[in-house]
Amino acid sequence: MFEKALRGGIKYWSAVLVLALVILVGFIFYLNQLHEGLAVTGMSRDVSWGFYIAQFTFFVGVAASAVTVVLPYYLHDYKVFSRITILGEFLAISSVIVCLTFIFVDMGMPFRLFNVFLHPAPSSPMFWDTVVLSGYLILNLLIGWVTLGAERKKTAPPSWIRPFIYLSIPWAISIHTVTAFIYAGLPGRHLWLSAIIAARFLASAFASGPALLVLFCLFMERYTGFKPGRGPVKALLVIVTYAFSANIFFILLELFTTFYSGIPAATHPLVYLFMGLHGFKELVPVMWVSVVLAIISLILLLVPSFRERTFFSIFAAVGVILSIWIDKGFGFVPAGFIPNPMNRITEYSPTMTELTISAGVFAIGLLILLVLYKIAISVREEV
Repeated sequence: MFEKALRGGIKYWSAVLVLALVILVGFIFYLNQLHEGLAVTGMSRDVSWGFYIAQFTFFVGVAASAVTVVLPYYLHDYKVFSRITILGEFLAISSVIVCLTFIFVDMGMPFRLFNVFLHPAPSSPMFWDTVVLSGYLILNLLIGWVTLGAERKKTAPPSWIRPFIYLSIPWAISIHTVTAFIYAGLPGRHLWLSAIIAARFLASAFASGPALLVLFCLFMERYTGFKPGRGPVKALLVIVTYAFSANIFFILLELFTTFYSGIPAATHPLVYLFMGLHGFKELVPVMWVSVVLAIISLILLLVPSFRERTFFSIFAAVGVILSIWIDKGFGFVPAGFIPNPMNRITEYSPTMTELTISAGVFAIGLLILLVLYKIAISVREEV
């Protein structure tokens, strides 16, 4: 089936070329980072996880969100998702590759990644995160390719693939749960020291991932021969509505617990994020953008007459993605280090090197997704 990715029109190859150029520029900046070290980034001794790890955290959620279409379709025979389940699985594949690439570029010496396998430490959440992400990537590659191949032959998927499909459902939940444990298990980081971090991560994942799928479905409906139909989009928007509502509820729980307790070490990171602390307020503007987007998007999603109109559904989906990306993929990680355990504030903002390398990683994910979707659409058109 891969030969279908080698055939396309001028728009397809133009997109491939643009993404390849962005990847090349990002790789050049990465070589400079590899030569000079992480000193070329905005990270420091006090803020040792920055934009790379923040993006890793966000895209783990996008990868896990495939379960929102896999579970209803395979466990409950929800036929509405029959045409888009493969899109969710392919989105998971590209997202996991993006996650692993961000870990790679975040390492000052990338070959140290092999130590995870050469010297495994089962007591470390990072070891388990590597295991579950790698396993999830293999599962989705296997399931997506086998089911798409069966569809191309106009036959039912082979029976042996069913156990792997069922295994992928709890596995999807595990990848973001283990990621949450990496943060929640760190003492001295009060922003992360919470029992509901995993629940927050999953709720935000089940909102941002389906919102991305909504945008992809609407794009393909308009610009390709693949027509997902309005049914899957409406069902996805309902999932986004419930998941995003739960995400906001969990955040409000955190705010109440933190500020009602009045413990300074717990309140300082949130005060820094939304109001600034001791004159330091680098992240305040972007965090309030996240809040405004969350409020507007939630209103559009909760009102059916808005949610069912294409223009408002697109705005709501984009708002949900950006709001969660800013909150989880930008503010959550650096704010966990601010202030440090000695109550010292060291602000963080990504440098041009980090942003350019990150753009290259995003382009890798988009290129993989473009190729996989091209294959899926070509098979659908052929059938």
